[in-house]
Amino acid sequence: MKRLAILGSTGSIGESALKVVRHLGSSFQITVLAARSNIDRLEEQAVEFRPKVIAVYDEERACELRKRLPCCTILSGAAGLCEAACLDDVQMILAAITGTSGIESTLAAIEAGKDIALANKEVLVSAGALVMARARERGVNILPVDSEHSAIFQCLNGEKRSAVRRLILTSSGGPFRLWTPEQLDKATVSCAMRHPNFAMGPKVTVDSSTLMNKGLEVLEAHWLFDMPWDKIEVVIQPQQIIHSMVEFVDGSILAQMGVPEMLVPIQYALTYPERREGLHPPFDFVKNSKIEFYKPDDETFRCLALAYQAGTIGGSLPGYMNAANEVLVSRFIQGELSWKAIGTKLADLMSRHAVQPANSLDVVLAVDRQARQEASSA
Repeated sequence: MKRLAILGSTGSIGESALKVVRHLGSSFQITVLAARSNIDRLEEQAVEFRPKVIAVYDEERACELRKRLPCCTILSGAAGLCEAACLDDVQMILAAITGTSGIESTLAAIEAGKDIALANKEVLVSAGALVMARARERGVNILPVDSEHSAIFQCLNGEKRSAVRRLILTSSGGPFRLWTPEQLDKATVSCAMRHPNFAMGPKVTVDSSTLMNKGLEVLEAHWLFDMPWDKIEVVIQPQQIIHSMVEFVDGSILAQMGVPEMLVPIQYALTYPERREGLHPPFDFVKNSKIEFYKPDDETFRCLALAYQAGTIGGSLPGYMNAANEVLVSRFIQGELSWKAIGTKLADLMSRHAVQPANSLDVVLAVDRQARQEASSA
């Protein structure tokens, strides 16, 4: 039996992970449930899974949950998340809490020797060098949960890195793939929220519309698979049946395919190195017979190019870019900015950032705060 801590249990990844746990039954025990502030859903999950410890990032909401569940151990704040991730009873954490609090708790779990099923982008985008170095030193496995990185992870299984010609991340292209520049001048929030294949949260959905989500995945792939930037490419695959591919030096290409949803990569990360019976029926190739490929338009979707730029320059710039983008996306959702202004303002902010080595958690957190402050008034 594998004992899990699910950090971010009330989000879409956390809910899907609990669905996998229900499916696999006695193979898993939920030792920790943690969330940022959604204590209504967290209470329901606690009643069903009976974890030993619950953690709530929001201090006030944690106090309220203690009144509702007086017999439960409930930790709070960033320190509470870290403590929960390091419990002796935990073997693996699913890192799905977004933001810098996810970086702190993931690093704490690595120091405690816990394997990480990683679904938090900030962990590698902002602190990739720091996190991967500590994982190697502690002998901790970092198992990707994103469908694209899980696909590459599966394709690389048993292969030598020296045999890889390139990694190919696939993207749906988002809701604006076929829009003209004139149409994009009038892009609204409701239009940006219409992802063609997935139902996701507002921030991730807007990132998919600008292709920043794919840019962040390029940064993650660099750290996860130790690949140089010129060996990581992006291709538009609107149906998202092919989740990503690896091309080898002999010309062979391995692709991981399946329905466009998250249950398979989550289950694979949780059960690795084993494969278990999944929740889906056999794949219908006739129903899913259309597979197309297109080149992403870097001029229109400039956030993808900005991510490559940030990765190439390195240091604190990727973390700065990530935090600034989050604020700009929030301002777009609130109606303060146009869709095009996300990329325009982000490029300007990045050009003025004084890059420094991101070699400590203190630096990573300080850069994150700086980026958010500057993006709020840009």
